Amino acid sequence: MTIEKLLIANRGEIALRIHRACHEMGIKTVAVHSTADADAMHVRLADEAICIGPPAARDSYLNIAAIISAAEISGADAIHPGYGFLSENAKFAEIVEAHGIAFVGPKPEHIRTMGDKIEAKRTAGALGLPLVPGSDGAISDLEEAKAIAEKAGYPVIIKAASGGGGRGMKVCTSPDELETLMQQAGSEAKAAFGDATVYLEKYLGNPRHIEIQVFGDGNGNAIHLGERDCSLQRRHQKVLEEAPSPILSQADRERIGGVCAKAMADMGYRGAGTIEFLWEDGEFYFIEMNTRLQVEHPVTEMITGVDLVREQIRIAEGKPLSVAQEDLRFTGHAIECRINAEDPRTFAPSPGTVTRYHVPGGMHVRVDSGLYQGYKVPPYYDSMIGKLIVYGRTREGCIMRLKRALQEYVIEGMKTTIPLHQALLEDPQFLNGDYTIKWLEDWLAREG
Repeated sequence: MTIEKLLIANRGEIALRIHRACHEMGIKTVAVHSTADADAMHVRLADEAICIGPPAARDSYLNIAAIISAAEISGADAIHPGYGFLSENAKFAEIVEAHGIAFVGPKPEHIRTMGDKIEAKRTAGALGLPLVPGSDGAISDLEEAKAIAEKAGYPVIIKAASGGGGRGMKVCTSPDELETLMQQAGSEAKAAFGDATVYLEKYLGNPRHIEIQVFGDGNGNAIHLGERDCSLQRRHQKVLEEAPSPILSQADRERIGGVCAKAMADMGYRGAGTIEFLWEDGEFYFIEMNTRLQVEHPVTEMITGVDLVREQIRIAEGKPLSVAQEDLRFTGHAIECRINAEDPRTFAPSPGTVTRYHVPGGMHVRVDSGLYQGYKVPPYYDSMIGKLIVYGRTREGCIMRLKRALQEYVIEGMKTTIPLHQALLEDPQFLNGDYTIKWLEDWLAREG
């Protein structure tokens, strides 16, 4: 099929990113928006815009009936879900396809499989991906849990099967704590996700967070586009990402990339996906797969030259992958800073009106943002208001360019995390690439 009109079921910078890719491909766009986003940049630039509800996400961006109605009213051939919201909702993907509309994303069954942490782990193991030692599935029996924990080795971590964002997770250091922590994790999971199911894994003490970008055509062909290092995190939320990882050797990169590409080919995976691992002492351990475009996809685009959104749309049209594995070249280094409307010390949200705005420029500097002077950042959604992505021939050159770009970046009218990134880029351990998933929180505690 040929997509002529695409509805963007999202908001903010990713909606604008999708709009730009569409227009470069000659595809008309339909923006859907809440009443709070009536003045958003992607709404202003889209060929058509349809209001789908009030500010609350559940009444607008999560309102499947309203989004399908907007697609039918506008005559859209396809829907791109972006990230977040409905992007990993298998039911939504099924409904889209049932209405004869192309879903720019994976097959619904793959979204469903990888959205269930236990089933995802089982599937990953069957596909040959390296797993963290632990339970094969849900666990509720205390004696069974003790046996598994003993075999894996303490400490272990209890996780919600339907979890995310650190909720429903408990670290257990001894058999005496196991029963209480399992109950607590289950209760948190039930409250947050409506599902009390938990599973158990070995707790890795101080790992890196490494993820592999993959792409499949849905017909048994797949490639990987290298790794991203997402270890700089606060409360399990990524703050800064870079590609390639400063810690991996070329042999490690080729080994894990090849394993992931083969797994996706065997699975018959369609579209973009990211396989996330913890890495410690030279070993990779699968943690989850995201069946969507990632926030940090631009760093991969910078080092490969591949437009990932364009590739998603091509695959949704039924076309083959535009690049073969042997033709991919990984060159240089890229870093992305997530710019949030937050106090850089307390991380309290800081929505408001943009009174002054100036984006950095120059060679290999990219800003993905829907901000403009006079725009009012609404308080109803995620606090990320932009992404600064910088490329350099070397990591050192990339960091120097990033420092310069952050100095040029002006957003006034609210507090932002720009000062946080500037401070991070002065730290010797970051400059040496010597950090893990725990490093940033320790650094924040030291810096006060």
